[in-house]
Amino acid sequence: MSREGAGLFAGFRVLGRFSGHVPHVLRYHGRHREFYVATAVGRSVHTYNRAGCPGNRFAKVHTEVKKLGIVSVSNALPQDITCLAADRMLIFASYDNILHAFARNKEVVHTYEGHKARIHLLQPFGDHVISVDVDNVLIVWNIQSEEEYLQVDFDKATFVVSAILHPSTYLNKILLGSQQGSLQLWNIRSNKLLYSFPGWGSAVTTLTQAPAVDVVAVGLVSGHIIVHNIKFDETLMKFQQDWGPITAISFRTDGHPVMAAGSPVGHIALWDLEDKKLMCQMQDAHSTAIAGMSFVPGEPLLITNGADNALQVWIFDGPGGTGRVLRSRKGHSAPPTKIRYHGQNGEQILSAGQDGTLQSFSTVHDRFNKSLGRGSINKKKSKKKGLKLDTMALPPITAFASEVAHQSDWDGIIACHQGYITCTTWNYQKTSMGAHKLRPEEFSKYKPIDIYATAVDITSCGNFAVIGMSTGQVDVYNMQSGIHRGRYGKEKAHEGAIRGVAVDGLNQLVITAGNEGLIKFWKFKTKELVYSTELSSSPSAILLHRDSGILGIAFDDFSISVLDIETRKIVRTFSGHHGRINDMTFSPDGRWLITSSMDCTIKTWDLPSGCLIDCFLVDSAAVSLTMSPTGDFLASAHVDDLGIYLWSNRSLYSLVSLRPLPADYEPSLVTLPSTCPVQDEDMSGEEEPCDEMIEYVSPEQLEEQLVTLSSLPESRWKNLLSLDVIKKKNKPREPPKIPKAAPFFIPTVPGLIPRYIPPEEEKDTQSKVVNLGVLAQKSDFYIHLEEALSTNEYKVPLDLLKRLGPSNIEIELRGLAPEGGGSMKVMLSFLRMIGMMLNKKYNFELAQAYLALFLKLHLKILSSEPSLLEELSKLSVQLEETWIHLQTLFNQSLCVLTYMKSALL
Repeated sequence: MSREGAGLFAGFRVLGRFSGHVPHVLRYHGRHREFYVATAVGRSVHTYNRAGCPGNRFAKVHTEVKKLGIVSVSNALPQDITCLAADRMLIFASYDNILHAFARNKEVVHTYEGHKARIHLLQPFGDHVISVDVDNVLIVWNIQSEEEYLQVDFDKATFVVSAILHPSTYLNKILLGSQQGSLQLWNIRSNKLLYSFPGWGSAVTTLTQAPAVDVVAVGLVSGHIIVHNIKFDETLMKFQQDWGPITAISFRTDGHPVMAAGSPVGHIALWDLEDKKLMCQMQDAHSTAIAGMSFVPGEPLLITNGADNALQVWIFDGPGGTGRVLRSRKGHSAPPTKIRYHGQNGEQILSAGQDGTLQSFSTVHDRFNKSLGRGSINKKKSKKKGLKLDTMALPPITAFASEVAHQSDWDGIIACHQGYITCTTWNYQKTSMGAHKLRPEEFSKYKPIDIYATAVDITSCGNFAVIGMSTGQVDVYNMQSGIHRGRYGKEKAHEGAIRGVAVDGLNQLVITAGNEGLIKFWKFKTKELVYSTELSSSPSAILLHRDSGILGIAFDDFSISVLDIETRKIVRTFSGHHGRINDMTFSPDGRWLITSSMDCTIKTWDLPSGCLIDCFLVDSAAVSLTMSPTGDFLASAHVDDLGIYLWSNRSLYSLVSLRPLPADYEPSLVTLPSTCPVQDEDMSGEEEPCDEMIEYVSPEQLEEQLVTLSSLPESRWKNLLSLDVIKKKNKPREPPKIPKAAPFFIPTVPGLIPRYIPPEEEKDTQSKVVNLGVLAQKSDFYIHLEEALSTNEYKVPLDLLKRLGPSNIEIELRGLAPEGGGSMKVMLSFLRMIGMMLNKKYNFELAQAYLALFLKLHLKILSSEPSLLEELSKLSVQLEETWIHLQTLFNQSLCVLTYMKSALL
């Protein structure tokens, strides 16, 4: 069995992954009449809606553009996706030398194998798809049959294929660009080279179809963009950017002659095609190269993505033709190093990354994600200099602590930076860096290079921050004002660098750990030393569980100790890691301590029993761990990985063995979860048809002791006794008058004064004698009731009655009496049907409603007929017995509920 099916934690999904170095694709869904954006994220394809809707006017763009919500996540491929393309029906994704086709944005329906080298170019082509590998082999595949239609080998010495395009309206033809700079136009059907373009002396990086037929934009390594007419082999215009090779090109098609070009440094240039000049620049659109760029057809929207883990939608509605970000999905552009849950609802995770940003990721939906920005010495100067030239940016955050107690009043996050003496405050609600920069007063005029902050903590009330320094100093600051409130020890708390600080839940004690191997307890208010104890080794980090008063200590010798701050004694010691311990986290109840190490394992220690109860191995070591305050998820961040991975706590929803693991236990390798939630079962086996998935049909009667209600809505049976009142209320006050039809020519009486001849009264030829033969026609319900007298099978008439509405039910029951065309026998059969329903104890409420209406309609007849009276007496006994039994069950249940409520209170 797989480890995922047996362990304490199961992979759930990853947060903060939105884009990679593979260009996105924009595809139009004809039935939905909208555009979707597909991006390659690791081994899966993400599909987002909505990039816009064709034919919308500019004023409706804001309402039509959705919140860039994720629509679907494809099944994971064996390796990371390196190339992506899409047509009207399928999404094509390749890894190494294998090409796959996804249907419905999710499952693989076609696999194309035949390349010997890695595929780097894809081009859908009608019923075919074209792929080019790095060995310069071009293969045309039949999409449905998965067979090779054509294979062309190019000589690397003369023509290395670097770009591919199907020119609009060019039937069976493709245009190829090369690293040598030349272009070739091929007819795929006849396998002929139609024309060679000499090129412009520089390698071709991208080919894009212009809105005009026969016109193609060619991007070159030299930074030139050539707008060329391939029909006449004539260059129409030429542009050049100074930021290096052209990485992407797209044309605006909403009536503005604008071309956008991307660069390797993340800038975007917008060119005016009418005036043939640079219109404006969008610098630092991405922090890495622009991987993909596409204007939404017919709308002023540009979609871009890059390897900085960002997918953005730009709208061009400002002066000068420049764009602003309308929607975006951004994660860390460099791996996160520290993650912690923020608040007590377990829905936000704060993450500090190597890119210098502090971000918040929501476990509920990506639209609740937000970035608190980068730390900076001077925000105003940093904004003026821009992202690339910002010399005032602070180093990445190494440790932080947050509280929500007063976050609406002042900053609630304190952070220290790598090799930097100043600690910064952050405001979660304003999503920005805070007002205060905290550092010792003696260093206010100059900043030493070799002294820096190493550990921080914030009190549970959110009023004070405790900061530990590399010199052994521990200072307290007020979070509201930023004022220094004191220092522990005369000059410093420890002789060595501070490895960790912690404040208890009542602001009574401050616990500090020093590099020299000492743990010290200080009074929070008076700053007096209360207790000091020597440890067996130098601590690397400490973590306090405030509710239980348990302190976890990680050591440099890869062991872990647990200290009770009440007795100030070490109560547990764990050993078993074979690498540096990166992080620790407690379960909300303080029962488990979960640790991660550079040996790539994540271990769960049970504190009451002092045993290891869970251990699993991952591909890359987890650098940070945090457990949800609600206990449902464990979150982890890993080496060289941009995502934050969620692991569900299986003990909350299934039976998990928490027995101690043996000493020789070998953990199995667990794959990191993908972007979408996965099932808890082992899905690694071969796919089989789901014949076992049979739809469950509930039986009519669950248990003989109970009664079962029907699934009919209340409108079918609840108002049967009130039909006469409903009809009376719905009756119109005055019947509508039908106007008499006037003849086309109204006859007149001859004379001096014209007078019209009054129309003759129509004679009422309708007989006033009621034709009982019409009323005597038997309905299906009546016929089946008659048959049931001999067969004693009442299921068919009951099913017929259940399909009828209230008015039709009344008509059917009224017609059972002799005066309505029925008979005494049929009335007796109806009463037996009610008795059958009471005996089987199903459709209980229908039996009550039908019997009540029947008694109301035929009470006089029933009281005068002995056979019917005998049947009614039997029904009365049945009803009384059933109701007494039900009332007993109700009373028992109410007693149990009352007892449970009183026990809880």
